[in-house]
Amino acid sequence: MYGRGRSGEASLKLDRKMKLALLFLSALLAVEAGPAQKRESRSGKLLVCYYGSWAVYRPGDGKFDVEQIDPTLCTHLVFGFAGLSYENKIHALDPWNELVDEWGSGKDAYRRFNALKTVNPGMKTILAIGGWNEGSTKYSQMAADPAKRATFVTSCVDFLQKYGFDGLDMDWEYPANRGGTPADKVSTLRPPPDANFVQLLRELKAAFRPHGLLLTAAVSAGKSTIDTAYDVPAMAESLDIISVMVYDMHGAWEPFTHHNAPLYAHPLDQSGDNRYFNANYSMRYWLSLGAPREKLVMGMPTYGRGFSLDRPEENGFYAPASQAGMAGPYTREAGILGFNEICEIQKQYGDFQRHWNHDVKVPYCTFNSRQWFGYDDIESISLKAQLIVDLNLAGGMVWSVETDDFRGKCGLGNNPILNAIKRVLDGGHVEATTADSSVTSTTGTSTTSTSAPSPSTTSSGQGECSHAGFGLRITASGHKLPPNVDAESLSPESQIKTLKRFRVRSSKSRKEL
Repeated sequence: MYGRGRSGEASLKLDRKMKLALLFLSALLAVEAGPAQKRESRSGKLLVCYYGSWAVYRPGDGKFDVEQIDPTLCTHLVFGFAGLSYENKIHALDPWNELVDEWGSGKDAYRRFNALKTVNPGMKTILAIGGWNEGSTKYSQMAADPAKRATFVTSCVDFLQKYGFDGLDMDWEYPANRGGTPADKVSTLRPPPDANFVQLLRELKAAFRPHGLLLTAAVSAGKSTIDTAYDVPAMAESLDIISVMVYDMHGAWEPFTHHNAPLYAHPLDQSGDNRYFNANYSMRYWLSLGAPREKLVMGMPTYGRGFSLDRPEENGFYAPASQAGMAGPYTREAGILGFNEICEIQKQYGDFQRHWNHDVKVPYCTFNSRQWFGYDDIESISLKAQLIVDLNLAGGMVWSVETDDFRGKCGLGNNPILNAIKRVLDGGHVEATTADSSVTSTTGTSTTSTSAPSPSTTSSGQGECSHAGFGLRITASGHKLPPNVDAESLSPESQIKTLKRFRVRSSKSRKEL
């Protein structure tokens, strides 16, 4: 148990001290941000922003604590993550950072996080429970047992009210998957009552309603997981917001390059699940299953995923890549770079090139000979925000605030990704990057690259929203390739391998979407 025993008198004294400290923090935040006011999207669109609390342990300029969150940009701030205890209760996963005991030990991040509402009283704060590392098994076991569900629901109400959160985000990854059971989605009884996940959501909502607490969920973007995990109309009845995690669609678990979060399909995404791994398909699929537009938000990443190329001369989409890309100085995980890290890498490597794929509507960068990272910048994130507007969705979601360029090292101001999303959701224009004179065609008609243009060189203008041509062309070696594949950069053997790779999904392990 977190904390030690102490007399009631001492506890009361400490409680007074903590209240004074929180009042001081609130006043400080209010002074820095100006007069407190309710800030909402002019269009009524939501912007749900996740905060990965472990960023407080990152080194150097990557360290990100609660006070570095700009509470004026988001309508909802989500603290990630709480966990599920063996007693079937919600609990803090990092008590030292998130709580403070009666001896005064701990950083009290929960209360400091919720104090941000003094700057923007219209913003809601939500506590997320789950996440990838929590798995699915114990959530499935809890949801299957009425007594365990009751314990969990009661603990959530108490926990949220104790620390000042406005709601709970269920980030169970995923019902009926990764150790879950089919009963998470579909009842095995006749006549069928609610499946376990739906029943859990209904009981949470019933308990939350008298207290005005919100209930949201982060859900998969992958068709195969959606089909096995969710009864969409039934779960939508209990949820206030449904956040679709449209990222982690491709990564180093595959033997070829592809983007972390494609907006549209690549011409070679012709078979298997690859054709479903893009934001346009995922959001339309959720809508087709009965997700209400007024509750559905589209997730967007502030980080990229990358690869080490097998051969540096083959550097487009679906280029052979058998290893993960480099680790960043702050996130420190192979194959992951935050946008803030990409800003620094652009200045560090003289061979850094930013490429744009006109089919997928996303950038990728190459540098240090063999490094390939697909990421989002102002141009691509603006086009994604425009899709949200075009589909009339409730809004957008961002994972996560601490890997945006929060220190402004790209020369675009602080938090350029978040600001770009907010600008488009508020009815602004789509930013389009202006290429400089070093632009060259590297993959037929569909990809352009620039040799490290100034990151602040942008111009206004409507981005391209239509797909480029999908016609195949004949290479000198007699193989058919889509127009955005650079045949000249692929050997005849690689051209054959390229086509084969896209007809059969890689058998390598990957995160299920």
